[in-house]
Amino acid sequence: MAHQHHGHAHAHGHEADGRRLGVALALITSFMLVEVVVGFAVSSLALLSDAAHMLTDAGAIALALVAARLSRRPAQGGYTFGLRRAEILSAQLNGATLVGLALVITYEGIHRLVEPPEVEGAAVLVVALVGIGVNLLATTVLAGANRESLNVEGAFQHVLTDLFAFVATAVAGAVILLTGFGRADGIAALLVAALMIRSGYGLLRESGRVLLEAAPRGLDPSEIGRTLASQPHVVEVHDLHVWEVSSGFPALSAHVTVKSGCDTQRHRRELAAVLSERFAIEHTTLQVEERHGGPLSIEPMHSDT
Repeated sequence: MAHQHHGHAHAHGHEADGRRLGVALALITSFMLVEVVVGFAVSSLALLSDAAHMLTDAGAIALALVAARLSRRPAQGGYTFGLRRAEILSAQLNGATLVGLALVITYEGIHRLVEPPEVEGAAVLVVALVGIGVNLLATTVLAGANRESLNVEGAFQHVLTDLFAFVATAVAGAVILLTGFGRADGIAALLVAALMIRSGYGLLRESGRVLLEAAPRGLDPSEIGRTLASQPHVVEVHDLHVWEVSSGFPALSAHVTVKSGCDTQRHRRELAAVLSERFAIEHTTLQVEERHGGPLSIEPMHSDT
Protein backbone atom coordinates (compact mmCIF):
# COMPACT_ATOMS: atom_id res chain seq x y z
CA MET A 1 0.00 0.00 0.00
CA ALA A 2 1.28 3.45 -0.87
CA HIS A 3 0.18 6.90 0.05
CA GLN A 4 0.41 10.22 -1.76
CA HIS A 5 -0.34 13.62 -0.32
CA HIS A 6 -0.10 17.09 -1.77
CA GLY A 7 0.29 19.89 0.81
CA HIS A 8 -2.52 22.42 0.97
CA ALA A 9 -0.93 24.92 3.33
CA HIS A 10 -0.78 28.33 1.66
CA ALA A 11 0.57 30.56 4.40
CA HIS A 12 0.33 33.78 2.43
CA GLY A 13 -3.32 33.16 1.50
CA HIS A 14 -4.22 32.28 5.09
CA GLU A 15 -2.56 35.43 6.39
CA ALA A 16 -4.40 37.57 3.84
CA ASP A 17 -7.70 35.94 4.82
CA GLY A 18 -6.88 36.58 8.48
CA ARG A 19 -6.31 40.28 7.82
CA ARG A 20 -9.59 40.55 5.92
CA LEU A 21 -11.46 38.81 8.71
CA GLY A 22 -9.85 41.15 11.25
CA VAL A 23 -10.92 44.27 9.35
CA ALA A 24 -14.46 42.97 8.97
CA LEU A 25 -14.60 42.11 12.69
CA ALA A 26 -13.59 45.66 13.68
CA LEU A 27 -16.21 47.21 11.38
CA ILE A 28 -19.02 44.93 12.55
CA THR A 29 -18.27 45.21 16.27
CA SER A 30 -18.04 49.00 16.24
CA PHE A 31 -21.33 49.53 14.47
CA MET A 32 -23.12 46.81 16.47
CA LEU A 33 -22.57 48.79 19.69
CA VAL A 34 -24.06 51.90 18.08
CA GLU A 35 -27.07 49.95 16.82
CA VAL A 36 -27.84 48.39 20.22
CA VAL A 37 -27.94 51.83 21.87
CA VAL A 38 -30.17 53.35 19.19
CA GLY A 39 -32.39 50.26 18.96
CA PHE A 40 -33.23 50.38 22.67
CA ALA A 41 -33.62 54.16 22.59
CA VAL A 42 -36.25 54.11 19.82
CA SER A 43 -37.77 50.69 20.64
CA SER A 44 -37.10 49.19 17.21
CA LEU A 45 -37.13 45.39 16.99
CA ALA A 46 -35.81 45.61 13.43
CA LEU A 47 -32.72 47.47 14.65
CA LEU A 48 -32.29 45.17 17.66
CA SER A 49 -32.66 42.08 15.45
CA ASP A 50 -30.03 43.55 13.14
CA ALA A 51 -27.81 44.18 16.18
CA ALA A 52 -28.35 40.60 17.36
CA HIS A 53 -27.45 39.37 13.91
CA MET A 54 -24.36 41.57 13.93
CA LEU A 55 -23.40 40.01 17.27
CA THR A 56 -23.50 36.61 15.57
CA ASP A 57 -21.53 38.16 12.70
CA ALA A 58 -18.83 39.26 15.13
CA GLY A 59 -18.85 35.86 16.81
CA ALA A 60 -18.75 34.12 13.44
CA ILE A 61 -15.77 36.13 12.27
CA ALA A 62 -13.92 35.69 15.57
CA LEU A 63 -14.63 31.97 15.45
CA ALA A 64 -13.45 31.85 11.85
CA LEU A 65 -10.17 33.49 12.85
CA VAL A 66 -9.59 30.98 15.66
CA ALA A 67 -10.62 28.00 13.52
CA ALA A 68 -8.36 29.09 10.66
CA ARG A 69 -5.41 29.30 13.03
CA LEU A 70 -6.17 25.88 14.53
CA SER A 71 -6.55 24.29 11.10
CA ARG A 72 -3.00 25.29 10.19
CA ARG A 73 -1.47 23.33 13.04
CA PRO A 74 0.55 20.34 11.80
CA ALA A 75 -0.64 16.78 12.34
CA GLN A 76 0.52 15.36 15.66
CA GLY A 77 -0.41 12.66 18.14
CA GLY A 78 -3.84 11.21 17.52
CA TYR A 79 -4.81 14.06 15.14
CA THR A 80 -3.34 12.57 11.98
CA PHE A 81 -4.93 15.23 9.77
CA GLY A 82 -4.15 18.00 12.20
CA LEU A 83 -7.10 20.19 13.18
CA ARG A 84 -8.30 20.90 9.65
CA ARG A 85 -11.91 20.20 10.56
CA ALA A 86 -11.93 22.98 13.14
CA GLU A 87 -13.05 25.16 10.21
CA ILE A 88 -15.95 22.80 9.49
CA LEU A 89 -17.05 22.85 13.13
CA SER A 90 -16.89 26.64 12.99
CA ALA A 91 -19.11 26.68 9.89
CA GLN A 92 -21.60 24.33 11.56
CA LEU A 93 -21.77 26.46 14.69
CA ASN A 94 -22.27 29.59 12.58
CA GLY A 95 -25.14 27.92 10.74
CA ALA A 96 -26.77 26.77 13.98
CA THR A 97 -26.57 30.24 15.55
CA LEU A 98 -28.14 31.81 12.46
CA VAL A 99 -31.08 29.41 12.56
CA GLY A 100 -31.53 29.64 16.35
CA LEU A 101 -31.46 33.42 16.40
CA ALA A 102 -33.83 33.56 13.43
CA LEU A 103 -36.41 31.55 15.37
CA VAL A 104 -36.23 34.00 18.29
CA ILE A 105 -36.60 36.97 15.95
CA THR A 106 -39.55 35.28 14.22
CA TYR A 107 -41.37 34.91 17.54
CA GLU A 108 -40.75 38.54 18.48
CA GLY A 109 -41.62 39.76 14.97
CA ILE A 110 -45.01 38.04 15.08
CA HIS A 111 -45.64 39.58 18.49
CA ARG A 112 -44.84 43.01 17.04
CA LEU A 113 -47.34 42.44 14.25
CA VAL A 114 -50.07 41.69 16.78
CA GLU A 115 -49.17 44.56 19.10
CA PRO A 116 -47.03 47.09 17.22
CA PRO A 117 -45.17 49.50 19.55
CA GLU A 118 -44.34 53.10 18.84
CA VAL A 119 -41.20 53.24 16.66
CA GLU A 120 -39.28 56.35 15.65
CA GLY A 121 -38.96 55.90 11.91
CA ALA A 122 -36.35 58.62 11.33
CA ALA A 123 -33.81 57.09 13.73
CA VAL A 124 -34.39 53.62 12.30
CA LEU A 125 -33.88 54.90 8.76
CA VAL A 126 -30.67 56.81 9.55
CA VAL A 127 -29.05 53.95 11.47
CA ALA A 128 -30.07 51.44 8.80
CA LEU A 129 -28.56 53.56 6.01
CA VAL A 130 -25.28 53.81 7.92
CA GLY A 131 -25.48 50.07 8.53
CA ILE A 132 -25.83 49.42 4.81
CA GLY A 133 -22.59 51.31 4.24
CA VAL A 134 -20.72 49.48 7.02
CA ASN A 135 -21.92 46.05 5.95
CA LEU A 136 -21.29 46.78 2.30
CA LEU A 137 -17.69 47.59 3.18
CA ALA A 138 -17.34 44.46 5.35
CA THR A 139 -18.91 42.31 2.61
CA THR A 140 -16.49 43.71 0.04
CA VAL A 141 -13.55 42.97 2.33
CA LEU A 142 -14.63 39.35 2.91
CA ALA A 143 -15.54 38.78 -0.74
CA GLY A 144 -11.83 38.95 -1.53
CA ALA A 145 -11.01 36.11 0.89
CA ASN A 146 -10.90 32.41 0.00
CA ARG A 147 -14.61 31.56 -0.04
CA GLU A 148 -13.92 27.94 -1.02
CA SER A 149 -13.35 27.54 2.72
CA LEU A 150 -16.66 26.83 4.47
CA ASN A 151 -15.23 28.64 7.46
CA VAL A 152 -14.71 31.90 5.54
CA GLU A 153 -17.95 31.36 3.62
CA GLY A 154 -19.81 31.09 6.94
CA ALA A 155 -18.49 34.47 8.06
CA PHE A 156 -19.26 35.96 4.62
CA GLN A 157 -22.85 34.67 4.69
CA HIS A 158 -23.39 36.20 8.12
CA VAL A 159 -22.27 39.62 6.91
CA LEU A 160 -24.07 39.40 3.55
CA THR A 161 -27.33 38.46 5.24
CA ASP A 162 -26.94 41.41 7.58
CA LEU A 163 -26.46 43.70 4.58
CA PHE A 164 -29.81 42.56 3.17
CA ALA A 165 -31.33 42.92 6.63
CA PHE A 166 -30.27 46.56 6.82
CA VAL A 167 -31.88 47.20 3.45
CA ALA A 168 -35.15 45.76 4.79
CA THR A 169 -34.81 47.81 7.98
CA ALA A 170 -34.19 51.00 6.00
CA VAL A 171 -37.34 50.38 3.99
CA ALA A 172 -39.27 49.77 7.22
CA GLY A 173 -37.94 53.02 8.68
CA ALA A 174 -38.97 54.94 5.58
CA VAL A 175 -42.45 53.41 5.63
CA ILE A 176 -42.92 54.26 9.32
CA LEU A 177 -41.63 57.79 8.78
CA LEU A 178 -43.86 58.47 5.79
CA THR A 179 -47.03 56.57 6.69
CA GLY A 180 -46.85 55.81 10.42
CA PHE A 181 -47.41 52.11 9.70
CA GLY A 182 -45.71 50.65 12.81
CA ARG A 183 -46.11 47.03 11.73
CA ALA A 184 -43.46 47.61 9.06
CA ASP A 185 -40.85 47.13 11.80
CA GLY A 186 -42.13 43.64 12.59
CA ILE A 187 -42.40 42.75 8.90
CA ALA A 188 -38.77 43.79 8.35
CA ALA A 189 -37.71 41.65 11.32
CA LEU A 190 -39.48 38.61 9.79
CA LEU A 191 -37.72 39.21 6.48
CA VAL A 192 -34.40 39.31 8.34
CA ALA A 193 -35.27 36.01 10.05
CA ALA A 194 -36.12 34.37 6.71
CA LEU A 195 -32.74 35.38 5.27
CA MET A 196 -30.96 34.07 8.36
CA ILE A 197 -32.70 30.70 8.14
CA ARG A 198 -31.82 30.39 4.46
CA SER A 199 -28.12 31.13 5.05
CA GLY A 200 -27.95 29.04 8.22
CA TYR A 201 -29.52 26.01 6.58
CA GLY A 202 -27.02 26.21 3.71
CA LEU A 203 -24.07 26.23 6.12
CA LEU A 204 -25.50 23.35 8.16
CA ARG A 205 -26.10 21.30 5.02
CA GLU A 206 -22.64 21.78 3.54
CA SER A 207 -20.71 21.38 6.80
CA GLY A 208 -22.84 18.35 7.62
CA ARG A 209 -21.80 16.72 4.34
CA VAL A 210 -18.15 17.09 5.32
CA LEU A 211 -18.67 15.77 8.85
CA LEU A 212 -20.64 12.79 7.51
CA GLU A 213 -17.83 12.21 4.98
CA ALA A 214 -20.06 12.44 1.92
CA ALA A 215 -18.33 12.62 -1.45
CA PRO A 216 -17.41 16.23 -2.29
CA ARG A 217 -19.80 18.00 -4.63
CA GLY A 218 -18.66 17.56 -8.21
CA LEU A 219 -16.95 14.23 -7.53
CA ASP A 220 -18.99 11.14 -8.47
CA PRO A 221 -17.58 7.97 -6.85
CA SER A 222 -19.19 5.83 -9.58
CA GLU A 223 -17.47 7.82 -12.32
CA ILE A 224 -14.15 7.67 -10.47
CA GLY A 225 -14.52 3.90 -10.06
CA ARG A 226 -15.27 3.42 -13.75
CA THR A 227 -12.30 5.58 -14.71
CA LEU A 228 -9.90 3.58 -12.54
CA ALA A 229 -11.33 0.25 -13.75
CA SER A 230 -10.89 1.29 -17.38
CA GLN A 231 -7.13 1.81 -17.04
CA PRO A 232 -4.82 -0.75 -18.72
CA HIS A 233 -4.29 -4.02 -16.79
CA VAL A 234 -6.73 -3.08 -14.02
CA VAL A 235 -8.89 -6.09 -13.10
CA GLU A 236 -10.99 -4.82 -10.23
CA VAL A 237 -11.60 -1.71 -8.11
CA HIS A 238 -13.31 -2.02 -4.74
CA ASP A 239 -13.46 -0.44 -1.28
CA LEU A 240 -13.48 2.93 -3.02
CA HIS A 241 -14.08 5.85 -0.66
CA VAL A 242 -14.08 9.55 -1.52
CA TRP A 243 -14.52 12.19 1.17
CA GLU A 244 -13.50 15.70 2.13
CA VAL A 245 -11.16 16.23 5.08
CA SER A 246 -11.88 19.97 5.06
CA SER A 247 -13.01 22.59 2.56
CA GLY A 248 -11.15 22.06 -0.70
CA PHE A 249 -9.24 19.03 0.60
CA PRO A 250 -10.69 15.90 -1.09
CA ALA A 251 -9.22 12.49 -0.27
CA LEU A 252 -9.59 9.01 -1.73
CA SER A 253 -8.75 5.45 -0.78
CA ALA A 254 -9.26 2.32 -2.87
CA HIS A 255 -8.15 -1.28 -3.32
CA VAL A 256 -7.10 -2.01 -6.92
CA THR A 257 -6.31 -5.42 -8.39
CA VAL A 258 -4.18 -5.64 -11.56
CA LYS A 259 -3.24 -8.54 -13.81
CA SER A 260 -0.64 -11.00 -12.60
CA GLY A 261 2.91 -10.01 -13.45
CA CYS A 262 2.24 -6.24 -13.48
CA ASP A 263 4.42 -3.73 -11.67
CA THR A 264 2.11 -2.69 -8.85
CA GLN A 265 4.15 0.36 -7.85
CA ARG A 266 4.19 1.70 -11.40
CA HIS A 267 0.44 1.20 -11.68
CA ARG A 268 -0.11 2.93 -8.36
CA ARG A 269 1.78 5.98 -9.61
CA GLU A 270 -0.15 5.97 -12.89
CA LEU A 271 -3.53 5.69 -11.15
CA ALA A 272 -2.60 8.47 -8.71
CA ALA A 273 -1.71 10.66 -11.71
CA VAL A 274 -5.09 9.91 -13.33
CA LEU A 275 -6.88 10.90 -10.12
CA SER A 276 -4.89 14.13 -9.92
CA GLU A 277 -5.36 15.12 -13.56
CA ARG A 278 -8.96 14.03 -14.09
CA PHE A 279 -10.48 14.75 -10.69
CA ALA A 280 -8.01 17.08 -8.92
CA ILE A 281 -7.65 14.60 -6.04
CA GLU A 282 -4.13 14.89 -4.68
CA HIS A 283 -4.49 13.02 -1.39
CA THR A 284 -4.81 9.36 -2.36
CA THR A 285 -4.25 6.05 -0.62
CA LEU A 286 -4.18 3.20 -3.16
CA GLN A 287 -3.56 -0.43 -2.34
CA VAL A 288 -2.55 -2.13 -5.60
CA GLU A 289 -2.16 -5.90 -5.73
CA GLU A 290 -1.73 -8.56 -8.40
CA ARG A 291 -4.56 -10.93 -9.18
CA HIS A 292 -3.56 -14.59 -9.00
CA GLY A 293 -5.70 -17.11 -10.89
CA GLY A 294 -9.41 -17.07 -11.65
CA PRO A 295 -11.24 -15.27 -14.47
CA LEU A 296 -10.68 -11.56 -15.02
CA SER A 297 -13.44 -9.16 -14.14
CA ILE A 298 -13.87 -5.44 -13.78
CA GLU A 299 -15.90 -3.97 -10.96
CA PRO A 300 -16.15 -0.23 -11.53
CA MET A 301 -18.28 0.34 -8.45
CA HIS A 302 -16.82 -0.11 -4.98
CA SER A 303 -18.14 -2.96 -2.86
CA ASP A 304 -17.79 -4.12 0.71
CA THR A 305 -16.61 -7.61 -0.20
